Amino acid sequence: MRNKEIAEQFYLIAQLLSLTDENPFKVRAYEKAAQVIESLPEPIEEISKDFQKLSSIPGVGKSIAEKVIEYLNTGRIQRLEELRSKFPEGIFEMLKIPGLGPKRVKLLFEKLGISNVDTLKEYAQKGMLKGLPGFGEKVEKNILEGIQMLSVSEQRLLLFDAIKVVEEILGELKNKDIINIDPCGSLRRKKETVGDIDILCCVKEGKEKQTIEKFTKLSMVKKVSACGETKGSIITHSNLQVDLRVVPKEVYGAALQYFTGSKQHNIHLREIANKKNLTISEYGVFKIGKKDKPICGETEQEVYEILGLQYIEPELREDRGEIELAQQNKLPKLIDIKDIKGDTHIHSHYSDGANSIKEISEYAYKLGYEWIIICDHSQSLKVAGGLEIKTLYKKIEEIKNLNKTSKVRILCGQEVDILSDGRLDYPDEVLKELDFVIAAIHTGFKQSEEQITERIMKAIDNKYVHSISHPTGRLLNKRSPYKVNISKVIEYAAKNGVMLEINAFPERLDLDDIHTKYAKEHKVLLSIGTDAHHISQMEYMILGVYVARRGWLEKENVINSFSYKELIKYLNKRR
Repeated sequence: MRNKEIAEQFYLIAQLLSLTDENPFKVRAYEKAAQVIESLPEPIEEISKDFQKLSSIPGVGKSIAEKVIEYLNTGRIQRLEELRSKFPEGIFEMLKIPGLGPKRVKLLFEKLGISNVDTLKEYAQKGMLKGLPGFGEKVEKNILEGIQMLSVSEQRLLLFDAIKVVEEILGELKNKDIINIDPCGSLRRKKETVGDIDILCCVKEGKEKQTIEKFTKLSMVKKVSACGETKGSIITHSNLQVDLRVVPKEVYGAALQYFTGSKQHNIHLREIANKKNLTISEYGVFKIGKKDKPICGETEQEVYEILGLQYIEPELREDRGEIELAQQNKLPKLIDIKDIKGDTHIHSHYSDGANSIKEISEYAYKLGYEWIIICDHSQSLKVAGGLEIKTLYKKIEEIKNLNKTSKVRILCGQEVDILSDGRLDYPDEVLKELDFVIAAIHTGFKQSEEQITERIMKAIDNKYVHSISHPTGRLLNKRSPYKVNISKVIEYAAKNGVMLEINAFPERLDLDDIHTKYAKEHKVLLSIGTDAHHISQMEYMILGVYVARRGWLEKENVINSFSYKELIKYLNKRR
């Protein structure tokens, strides 16, 4: 599946066009195409066999489709090569620095001749950037932080991307010889980013080495690091390390528990085991001093049961109190994807989404949803096609008409910008016409912690606001959260009965799991919104559910589990 690889080519075209002062709408077209391609559930190479199907994807079109096929056939895009030839190679690495942006890269190159990350770091450390317009001491500090983040991000993969890699591996590897196979480590615990990928399996007797050899010959393999009797290690074309271990069926559960972690969770389990005169490892559970044959270990449930514990879901295994509750049989019943009845944050073609509201509602019906909320951008966010008031009323009217025949109930929402002084981007007389209002910060990220916190709290004060979208503004591997006292925001939301969003977009996952748990403890209701800009991105809902599970949420803590009737009753109560 080469979707991400091809999307990256279009992201780079967009960035390089920005360096050449290209029309911003053309830049945005390439960015949108990249987003759509990256999120497609089908492999782009399969879709591309039918040019009509490829070119008819909203946000792609004929010109982009031709470039996709060109890349698949030749490994290059002529337009990208033309743009690349205008800049030194080091510029492309500079463009990856979180928070720097094409405009500043261009200025650094043209005014100071800086054309690589090492030189930029040296200039910033020596305070040599201050003479440039808009480059003060604070900007130099942000650049150095961005360079550090770039170094870390290149070692971590987004959860969504890691899941796609594992799905591809399992798709190629699975056969009648494999009895069980599971990813382990931070991927199984559904952490927001993943380092190396570990996969565990058990196979029919005598098929161990054959399975490892097949693993080392997968289509994604760039290099084989190890190929033994029961363990193989590969480096993929995207420079990701993946290890496969084969273990006996009778200890598969013990091995799965051990390699899932976390480290602190496992240490705590070993302490409990020792008090019971037991020892646990990837080889099973043993009586201390008797390691000839394990007492149990075929399933994870057995491991937890022998320690006197309720089974602990992988997402909870971080030693944050889950073991103590498991001893009392009081673990929360975590929300599941099957509990989800709707999506609170979807963009349509009214702003920067690729699909019509009718197309979105039809896709929602396929997902089994009862309701959806269409939340487009508000008027001040011009770059994302923010809706003027007259256009918003047109959208409201269209939704009313669609609801006469739609199998899914459609709510008219809006993602309304919180302006720099805390005012909202529409007046109250407009906001009251909407079924659902999520307030969000999209500009002014460099304000102080006090200013940003006050902005959000002022938005919470507005009785027409139901939820705060992506509350910390982070983009994983790209942009740090803005300075905000998120604990204070959570406490204020609790006091005022306002929801906070778990934004399920792969680069956001914001709120994170830690603050999601804090929100639950303060009785704040959470909404999960995919922030989808293409119908295929509505599938991101599962990522939001993973965050919710890591944050200990049960279905009553999440408005997406509400029926349409319950939803309307709750939203009306706010006003």
